[in-house]
Amino acid sequence: MIAALALARGDVDAMLCGLEGRFPSRIRHIRDIIGLAPGVRGLSAMSLVITSKGAYFLADTHVRTEPSAEEIADMAVQCASHVRRFGLAPKIALLSHSDFGAADTPSAIKMRKALSLVRAMQPELEVDGEMQADTALSEMIRDQVLPRARFSGEANVLIMPNLDAANIAFSLIKVLADALPVGPILMGAAKPAHILSPSVTPRGIVNMTAVAVVEAQSRDSSDTA
Repeated sequence: MIAALALARGDVDAMLCGLEGRFPSRIRHIRDIIGLAPGVRGLSAMSLVITSKGAYFLADTHVRTEPSAEEIADMAVQCASHVRRFGLAPKIALLSHSDFGAADTPSAIKMRKALSLVRAMQPELEVDGEMQADTALSEMIRDQVLPRARFSGEANVLIMPNLDAANIAFSLIKVLADALPVGPILMGAAKPAHILSPSVTPRGIVNMTAVAVVEAQSRDSSDTA
């Protein structure tokens, strides 16, 4: 709470917390004291896993339990902005058990609606869906299902339909692929604020400090411009 107040007052440029206490209470402090960025519907979290095959960003791994189509679209746009800070071009897949209209379950319909909203918000984004995870990560499979997909190669941003799917996928990749985790990267706050997990390593704290610094510098540059 003290860190959030210091950030809100402008005494510091960014904050990291979470080694003690519960994640939901930290979310409330950030939302109530620091507030949301203009035009943002709410807070969400993106996690990065660096594997032998490359870097992949997953969302929402920690905050929104059952995001709506509008919230998923908002999340996808925010993910794209953060991924660019890593010097990468975002290629976004809206994931589902369904491939491009193959099923009409509530979650598949939700991800389909989110796609139309994202394209309306930022038509230039390389984003497609709804699609299965292997379709997102294999251009060969995707060409068989939808030859005219909106991005080539493999997706590097994987947006899940709910918190369960995102958190489970993140945990599985982290362990099975012996991946380096970075995050969670909290998105949507008015100023750079991030909540670490109690299991974070010293290297993880250093990595998140670097993320927070780059975010703060990027925001300062935008304000100056």
